[in-house]
Amino acid sequence: MRILVTSDTHGDFHSLKQAIDEQRNADIIIHCGDSRGELDDIRTLYPDKAFYAVKGNCDFGSMLKAEETIVVEGKKIFITHGHLYNAKMTLYPLCLKAREEKADIVVFGHTHNALCEYDDGLYILNPGSLHGYNASYAYIDVTDKGIMTNIVKLK
Repeated sequence: MRILVTSDTHGDFHSLKQAIDEQRNADIIIHCGDSRGELDDIRTLYPDKAFYAVKGNCDFGSMLKAEETIVVEGKKIFITHGHLYNAKMTLYPLCLKAREEKADIVVFGHTHNALCEYDDGLYILNPGSLHGYNASYAYIDVTDKGIMTNIVKLK
C-alpha cells in the first residue's frame, strides 16, 4: 500500500494536486498541517482516496486534531505537525511521543525541511514543504516485506 505524505502547503492547491497526480497509486493521503482550506477542495477531486490531516500552527480556527494515530496494513503511524513537540529544535520529544504511541512511523511537518531517517525501529519522516521553491513530498510503501520511505521533489 502506498501512502502519500504532504505538509505545509499553505494554500498551494496546485502543488498538492500535482503531488497526488504524480502518486496516483497512493490509496491514502496524509497532510501534516498548515493548509488553508485546499484539503476540502482536493478531497472532492479524489473521492477514492482516504485523507488524514492534522492541524498545524498556521491553521487558525481549524477543527482538525493536533495529532492522530492510524493503522495501515498492521503498521501504526503517528501524525502531527511538529510545532507542539518543538521539532525545529530537536526531534527527541516527537520521537518519544511516537514511541509512547507504539508507532512504527512518525510523520510531521513544520520545519519545511524534508527528513527521512530510521532510528531503532522507528521511521521518522518529514515530507518538507509542498509550497514554493524546492517543494517536496514523501511517500511510504507498506508491504509484506516491510516499510520503505522516500522523499520526492515536486517536478
